[in-house]
Amino acid sequence: MFVDSHCHLNFPELVHQLPQIRQAMAAAQVDRALCICTTMEEFPAVHGLATTYDNFWATVGVHPDTEDMTEPSVQDLLACAALARVVAIGETGLDYYGMQERKGGRSIADLEWQRERFRTHIRAARACAKPLVIHTRSASQDTLAILREEGEDGGAGSAGGVFHCFTESAEVARAALDMGFYVSFSGIITFKSAQDLRDVAAFVPMDRLLIETDSPYLAPVPYRGKTNNPSYVPFVAQQIAAVKGLPVEEVARATSRNFEHLFLQGSTA
Repeated sequence: MFVDSHCHLNFPELVHQLPQIRQAMAAAQVDRALCICTTMEEFPAVHGLATTYDNFWATVGVHPDTEDMTEPSVQDLLACAALARVVAIGETGLDYYGMQERKGGRSIADLEWQRERFRTHIRAARACAKPLVIHTRSASQDTLAILREEGEDGGAGSAGGVFHCFTESAEVARAALDMGFYVSFSGIITFKSAQDLRDVAAFVPMDRLLIETDSPYLAPVPYRGKTNNPSYVPFVAQQIAAVKGLPVEEVARATSRNFEHLFLQGSTA
């Protein structure tokens, strides 16, 4: 019924509880999940989840905020993307959040390595015709600009993809939609302080919307502050249903169709 379009089940907070998590998913009618890769070093573990369980799929990519790890080439990404049950490139994008505190006082100009890494992922996605899973934080204008520069305008040859864990403005959502991307909402949408984000969710058309947990992070209300897992994604769907004035079953059907169209259409996995 429900699909978690973005989770990190290989992370230490979750991997040792996988049997219990899968049982909880079944009880919550969460029947599929996309396991997201954040470094090349972890790709074998992420891919292993997808090849072990027939309701999991995998991505390949390096998170924009990751340093001192293997820097992939286009060919590295393509080699992994060609493996069974790998359905997307990412997560990738740009993260400028907390420049002073988190990045040692470096300037945005000093993060050219992030922008080059992002371009590498976009080129790989276009080459293998698989969608991008995009992370953007405090960097939306550069994220959109680079996508456009690399030809991601929604036209022929575009890879497309999803802006995951969306926390940006309605203007950014509109730009992403205009470029052919989907928009995915996480448990943040259930937070009391997230009315602006709920307003964005109201704006995003149902045929371009996904739901996710981004677990083990960002557990939705009523589990906020606890370790998140895919069995909690129905709470995101319930909030979307409230925003849209729809039955939660309709949100489940629409987001599941969207997941299939974006990630599984044409896949032999």
